[in-house]
Amino acid sequence: MAALWGAWRCFRSQPGLCRIGRALSSGKSEYDLLVIGGGSGGLACAKEASQFGKKVAVLDFVDPSPKGTKWGLGGTCVNVGCIPKKLMHQAALLGGSLKDAQRYGWNISHPVNHDWSTMAKAVQNYVKSLNWGHRVQLQDKKVKYFNLKGRFVDAHTICGLAKGGKEILFTAENIVLATGGRPKYPSNIAGAQEYGITSDDLFWLKKSPGKTLVVGASYVALECAGFLTGLGLNATVMRRSIPLRGFDQQMAAFVTDYMEAYGTRFLKKCSPTKVKKTEHGRLRVTWKYADSGKEKSDEFDTVMWAVGRAPDTQTLNLEVAGVKTNPATGKIVVDAREATSSSHIYAIGDITEGRPELTPTAIAAGKLLARRLFGQCTDLMDYDNVPTTVFTPLEYGCVGLSEEEATGRFGPDHIEVYHAFYKPLEFTVAERDAAKCYIKMVCSREKEQRILGLHFIGPNAGEVIQGFALGIRCGATYSQLMKTVGIHPTCAEEVVKLHITKRSGADPTVTGC
Repeated sequence: MAALWGAWRCFRSQPGLCRIGRALSSGKSEYDLLVIGGGSGGLACAKEASQFGKKVAVLDFVDPSPKGTKWGLGGTCVNVGCIPKKLMHQAALLGGSLKDAQRYGWNISHPVNHDWSTMAKAVQNYVKSLNWGHRVQLQDKKVKYFNLKGRFVDAHTICGLAKGGKEILFTAENIVLATGGRPKYPSNIAGAQEYGITSDDLFWLKKSPGKTLVVGASYVALECAGFLTGLGLNATVMRRSIPLRGFDQQMAAFVTDYMEAYGTRFLKKCSPTKVKKTEHGRLRVTWKYADSGKEKSDEFDTVMWAVGRAPDTQTLNLEVAGVKTNPATGKIVVDAREATSSSHIYAIGDITEGRPELTPTAIAAGKLLARRLFGQCTDLMDYDNVPTTVFTPLEYGCVGLSEEEATGRFGPDHIEVYHAFYKPLEFTVAERDAAKCYIKMVCSREKEQRILGLHFIGPNAGEVIQGFALGIRCGATYSQLMKTVGIHPTCAEEVVKLHITKRSGADPTVTGC
């Protein structure tokens, strides 16, 4: 009855446009599982559920950004996140490699210039190929895909809205919400939305952004400013407070210090107050310093906001389905089984309260959820010791607790911190600055010294941390690590050579083999 009543309401609101599925007339659910959101987590959940012979559908619709940028199936990571970010980071690294190459005997013709449009076209074409690949995978696994914007009519009924205004009703026994998040615009700064862009737009620009101001100090802000600098552009980061909030702050300082030495300008402890367009088409940004209250301004070609992300849940009509959110964050409250306050409705990924906003965790959580629902599995997603990497010019990878977290949880007398500065071999001939290449391992001070956290700044940080993450998840100890033979000569081997503690006060600089 609830489904039929919902259908009638939808029909009354859009007469002639609401098609009632054949399952509604019989009062049975049309799908075993309906996923709202076609990002990494939602797609993983849907494809896994289909393996159990279940009838599965995915609804996905991307609202264009305020600047009109839009993209295809695959969610943030594929379209405006991890994938284009890493490719543009790689483009910047190649620019650095060209400089290094001359030290190694390569003759490089000058001047060496970067063409944004060539890079952007290649990156965007690859992303489009991934969009198509996701559609093919869903078809191969017999998962129905609908380019519709979903909202609840009641707890088991979803109304899907198409671009032209047509509405289609769906019912499902189980519903998974995986709509992800979108970048925020500041609401109190004149001209912010009118003239600024976000990461939703940066990766789809066909022309170079030119002199760019990045407002914010999150990993999104630093990664984008980093590769813009590496591509030869004038990039400035404006930050109000600490960089990389939530990460180890000693490591965050090393990351930003290197970026400054690398050429990125930082405006610290200040906030923008207005953005205006000049008669020449540039953007004049005015900002105020927190300490002195003094105002300054400068002109930029592009202003990019990286001041946080908000869960994309506003249009889901969660109230009618009994799904509770945290009023402070807008995120959906879930339990260990990813279940919401409505027991047959689940949520995964960036829209969930207290979960890391990382693609691999959303994928893993989505797969496990499908197995619990349909495969007699009882395994829960373990969100502890999840590794991650910040792809700044000098990469920062970590897993486990930061030094601050470990100190707060166990007390300074109950942890031991091993650390070392090191110089990558590939930096030597190229005469590159390695002053910020640094490793820190946080351990408990118990007899075996279990490893609580590992932090690595240097080339290929993600590749290094990925392997050590397994050991830490398995309860690796410092004594076990010391028995591990390193691969020489690599940066990763410096981890298994850590022997100097902060407590000792000894110089942690590695001087040789």
